[in-house]
Amino acid sequence: MFLAAGPAAANVAVTQVSSDPFTDAQAQHRTEVEPDTFSFGTTIVSAFQVGRVSGGGASNVGFATSTNGGATWTQGFLPGTTGNSGGPCGSLSDASVAFDAKHNVWLISTLGVTCPNTPVFTSRSTDGGLTWSNPVTTATGSNDKNWIVCDNTTTSQFFGNCYTEYDVTSNGNALRMTTSSNGGATWGPARATGDNASGLGGQPVVRPNGTVLVPYLSGNGQIRSFRSIDGGNSWRSTVLVSAVSHHDAAGGLREESLPSAEIDAAGTAYVVWADCRFRSGCPSNDIVLSKSTSETTWAAPVRVPIDATTSTVDHFVPGIGIDPSTSGATARIGLTYYFYPTANCTAATCQLTVGFVSSTNGGTSWSAATQVAGPMSLSWIPNTSQGRMFGDYISTSVRSGGNAFPVIPIGTAPTGSTFNLGMNAPTGGLPVTGGAIRASADVLGTASNQKASLVTAF
Repeated sequence: MFLAAGPAAANVAVTQVSSDPFTDAQAQHRTEVEPDTFSFGTTIVSAFQVGRVSGGGASNVGFATSTNGGATWTQGFLPGTTGNSGGPCGSLSDASVAFDAKHNVWLISTLGVTCPNTPVFTSRSTDGGLTWSNPVTTATGSNDKNWIVCDNTTTSQFFGNCYTEYDVTSNGNALRMTTSSNGGATWGPARATGDNASGLGGQPVVRPNGTVLVPYLSGNGQIRSFRSIDGGNSWRSTVLVSAVSHHDAAGGLREESLPSAEIDAAGTAYVVWADCRFRSGCPSNDIVLSKSTSETTWAAPVRVPIDATTSTVDHFVPGIGIDPSTSGATARIGLTYYFYPTANCTAATCQLTVGFVSSTNGGTSWSAATQVAGPMSLSWIPNTSQGRMFGDYISTSVRSGGNAFPVIPIGTAPTGSTFNLGMNAPTGGLPVTGGAIRASADVLGTASNQKASLVTAF
């Protein structure tokens, strides 16, 4: 019932939705990494780095948009950002996508890396994600790991508010939030949490009642969360979701246990991350899931049963998506993740692979795993100062009543010094079938070889 440990070829048809056209000398070209994806109605928008720069960011951020439920795609690159598109920055990073239903505007949040300071930008589209405006400045300073979300519940008193989370690297990764109430055209002041928390990789989600929850990875190896109940005017102190036990991926791969978060139609929050607590001695990670219905307390993490705890597989960097029309015991979940078939590998032998599982009962049980892409050698993906990079995050969008759509980087062997790594989507999406493999909460081991502190990760 489990995915085989050997590096079998992927068995999913994919459609390439973008490729790197740039030639600037700073970057490793024909590379695309670190996608985020969001869907609303029949529109799916993905954004990602194009032309990865070893020291941080990329030549630009690209987008791929489908207006017909993933049948066809239009690609392009954000204007007014880097020198490749008439903008002020040398490189751009950390793309995140949202849709504001009240103002009918798509938004892509990005981070200007080699700019004056390290600003957070927001690019806007009013034609369904097909063309984009020059960006507006969302936040200034030395920043990292921005993420954007909008309140799309018409009955919420904060319907139409959008929220961007980021951390301030010059202030110990202090967490900050900023709010827009006019479709991302302007943004309010930066606000700290009640306990002035710090961390990395926060992913805000909005409950139907308008409460914003923000799970993130703290500097002391915990997944924590904070909230706002007043439309972003203030942010409460953080609460514990769970401690993290984490196995660092082999082969010099750039990888960290950042959370991926989503919300269902009833307001239950879901957060997943890579964790080794279910494997004695922490030889590799599983993907684990915690849920909250109360905003302030979180259930103990359960193991997503992709394979046996005795397998050689190492799972990491998950991206969760939930059908926005479902909830609770009938919530339809899609979960995309990366893995090594053999955890104990080297830079020369590691096989980077992409998998997918689904649940139709809120994560109580899961489907057998599907191999979506790979295996890929690490030499097929660009290098950075922190190791080979496919992306610090991935995401999955599940259409209402339909299939799941992750957009993922898939590569083949380089041609000389030129890579062949571009963005792809499963053709027609991935079915959310669910299955009978039940999640587990039995903790076998809590050792960890996680890095001692967070590293700025442009």
